[in-house]
Amino acid sequence: MSPDRLTFNTLLNLFNLNGIYTLGFSFILGSLWVTFIGGVLAYKALQRPQFAALQQRSFPIYFQLNTFISAFLLLSWVYNHNSAIAHIAHPTVPDVAQAYALALVSFSQALNLFWFGPATSKVLATRLKLEKAEGTDADKDNVSDMKALNAKFARLHGYSSLANLIAFLALAFHGLWIGNYGITA
Repeated sequence: MSPDRLTFNTLLNLFNLNGIYTLGFSFILGSLWVTFIGGVLAYKALQRPQFAALQQRSFPIYFQLNTFISAFLLLSWVYNHNSAIAHIAHPTVPDVAQAYALALVSFSQALNLFWFGPATSKVLATRLKLEKAEGTDADKDNVSDMKALNAKFARLHGYSSLANLIAFLALAFHGLWIGNYGITA
């Protein structure tokens, strides 16, 4: 039930676990635009060296925040839904299904933070070095070393995008759930 009047105390009471949970969920769902919209727009608008510099600066922070927030969401969900632990082996129990969805988000974002992101950055740095040393263009030249680096970069970037897509789908499922059934048990 909502209060009849806004007071300082009613505003302070907004800062509870459910309020912070909602902000965290909103933040992480909204931040996935970085992969699906912002990244594509930046790729089209910037030259490749500038795009690479932008990605190398923004993605580690992006993945750190998403990993931390998704872990917070998972821990908060389990804290508020004791049945998630009690029935952990039964994914058809709704609270467990939501915990699994949040665990999938955390896992996919951690993969990007600790594996795909650093590996992609390493390949990108090697590719840029080779371009500079040989005066080549990774997109236009047919140098065999560059072809191999491009293929590895594309594969790693694809895995990273897939991890983000999985996170987005799991968050969409969770968002639809909490929109219909709420956050608290």
